[in-house]
Amino acid sequence: MAELLRIYNENPEANKIKKVVDTLRNGGLVIYPTDTVYGLGCDITNTAALEKIAQIKGIKLDKANFSFICEDLSNLSDYVKQIDTATFKILKRCLPGPYTFVLPGNNNLPNVFKKKKTVGIRVPDNNICKALVSGLGNPIVSTSIKDDDEVLEYTTDPELIKEKWNHLVDIVIDGGFGNNIPSTVIDLTTATPEVIREGKGSIEIM
Repeated sequence: MAELLRIYNENPEANKIKKVVDTLRNGGLVIYPTDTVYGLGCDITNTAALEKIAQIKGIKLDKANFSFICEDLSNLSDYVKQIDTATFKILKRCLPGPYTFVLPGNNNLPNVFKKKKTVGIRVPDNNICKALVSGLGNPIVSTSIKDDDEVLEYTTDPELIKEKWNHLVDIVIDGGFGNNIPSTVIDLTTATPEVIREGKGSIEIM
């Protein structure tokens, strides 16, 4: 059964962050708040945990379009090919923020993603996310938790999330009510940056 763990975004408690980080390191699955909708995530280095998320989503792991949740842009070169100055300026201007940027992946991607040519990078404007990634020491692989309700689409109440995901994850972080609009996905691998999905956040790319 999942544990519902209350963490305050304004000042995430170190002992609670450590508990979640330890769970991630041990292959656990965690649902956590971002600056948009709640996300389901695991340690990027744990293949077994990645397989669990893919199974929950009903997709093959090598076909999954998961996002990499990063603390900031300092480790971008760990997973992304060298980008030009104009692209970096867009990232610098928009992150942290409610965007997922599709960028060209490099040869350092985890083995399960080696065949992928692109990767989605997220740097949410959320202190809980930042603290988790900082404590873990590497990105969290993440996917949004969509609701079966076609009208609701995304559950915003952590207690309701816990009820639904109780037997599928190890921890549900209660970081307060979430939003019901996902991040805007922008593909920066094309000659002209392309908005793949409009969500929370809009920018004028120049």
